[in-house]
Amino acid sequence: MTVKTLETVAQSLARSLLRHDVTHIFAQSLPSALILAAEAVGIRQIAYRQENMGGAMADGYARRSGKIGVVAAQNGPAATLLVPPMAEALKASVPIVALVQEVERDQMDRNAFQELDHIALFQSCTKWVRRVIVPERIEDYIDAAFTAAGSGRPGPVALLLPADLLRMQLSVPLSSRSINLGHWPLDRSCPDRATLREAAEMISHARNPVVIAGGGVFGSNACEELADLQETAVLPVFTTNMGKGAVDEHHALSAGVLGSLVGPRSLGRHTAALVNAADLVVLIGTRTNQNGTDSWRQIPPDAQVIHIDVDPQEIGRNYQALRLVGDARETLRELVHALKDCDLSHRRDRRAAVVGRIAECWRRFEEERHPLVHATSSPIRPERIMAELQGLLTAQTTIVADASYSSMWVAGQLRALAPGMRFLTPRGLAGLGWGLPLALGAKAALPSQPVVALVGDGGFAHSWAEIETMVRSELPVIVILLNNGILGFQRDAETAKFGRFTSACHFAPVDHVQIAQACGCPAVRVEDPSKLKGYLQDGLSRKGPLLIEVMTDPEAHPALSLFASMDEAA
Repeated sequence: MTVKTLETVAQSLARSLLRHDVTHIFAQSLPSALILAAEAVGIRQIAYRQENMGGAMADGYARRSGKIGVVAAQNGPAATLLVPPMAEALKASVPIVALVQEVERDQMDRNAFQELDHIALFQSCTKWVRRVIVPERIEDYIDAAFTAAGSGRPGPVALLLPADLLRMQLSVPLSSRSINLGHWPLDRSCPDRATLREAAEMISHARNPVVIAGGGVFGSNACEELADLQETAVLPVFTTNMGKGAVDEHHALSAGVLGSLVGPRSLGRHTAALVNAADLVVLIGTRTNQNGTDSWRQIPPDAQVIHIDVDPQEIGRNYQALRLVGDARETLRELVHALKDCDLSHRRDRRAAVVGRIAECWRRFEEERHPLVHATSSPIRPERIMAELQGLLTAQTTIVADASYSSMWVAGQLRALAPGMRFLTPRGLAGLGWGLPLALGAKAALPSQPVVALVGDGGFAHSWAEIETMVRSELPVIVILLNNGILGFQRDAETAKFGRFTSACHFAPVDHVQIAQACGCPAVRVEDPSKLKGYLQDGLSRKGPLLIEVMTDPEAHPALSLFASMDEAA
């Protein structure tokens, strides 16, 4: 008689991950029992070089796949390196399940090797953290972890797994489960009809309404519904940095990214007047954070506000608002439905004037940046790089940027080609170094679609080891490295605030081409702007990776409000 062998906890956990449609796990072999079991059932391990980067890869994967990202790490120092990307995901509302090994249960609180209080460690940077103690409850906990990550306001969670528990054989077979909790958002709530009707009436009666859409539109997959609202109610739509791409920026009613990009030669320099004159502001999936509101200066104090958000705590945090607590997609669908019962003739009568005003803002922006976009000088202006890249993009291209100036060049200089075009930026906490790993996660999610990562030399130094990960894992990304030899924002911010800057702001020369080539990645250095387009075309047409190191003007900076007076005096 054949006796069926019972599963180990690690095998049961791997089977649960499959049930939740997990196909990729970002890890570095640990917890070994789990990763061996996961690979045995067909889950692909993307082996990062450093946990900080692995967490960012899981973030990029979740943003592009619509599935909850999974990252794994060893106890102790490895676990601590997950804190920064988990904190980013918490602020940016991105669901990640972190599976973290712990010391064996009989060794806890005995100063075992690399023992650390992981519950205390992760409490500040996750929605939920638990330790599994009872083997037979492993599926209860993995289901709870995915539920916590993907429900309500999405975010990261941590599940702590003692090493001995993972190796244990289950005492009894676990009951069969079939529910898939791996896609987000897990639940879709909607405000009550009376409040939706009130919001619809406010929009129909407003004289100068505007919409400011944030990253929550992408989290809810609500771009189509936002486009319906834009057309139905004839509403000018702005986006935050994380909301970029939520609408087609060539649409006549799209006013681009606003926030702090309001300095000289910016689009926001002209479009900000639309918000300043608004009598109604509709906020959708935005935290109304400092960068998204130019230090809370942009929404007029006498304007009415409607705020749609899945997190009730975000509504009213900075602006008194009519509360539409719910999933953005479902709420927008119902709001558009309610608007069809309203008299929108006033809004339609205003369309030509509103469209004309937005078009004039774009025209003036293009006119003012024209000398920079067509500059032939070396070092190369970032505006020229963005213009060359723009002409080669499709709506299926994913643009990823590192924090700091890279994000701002993308947000302020590129233009979304369709609703839902993705621009991934680490704007939750805006930590340097996450551009490349975010791009690798995005490529793992959608390997058939092109991914372009824009990074600065300062941020790239945090993550260049992951070039080897890119090559080994066959995740080809086009990396555009803006090498200006400085920590640009740090130097410029210190100059604006103190009139001088510290010695840390300048780097020694680095040959990034050699670094990439040493990892097996083809690379070129560009110093002549006339050669830019050819290299970009080559990168986007090839199947493999390419690093393009562009020697950029160290005096160039995005048109941020912080530097407006300095730029005007120049």
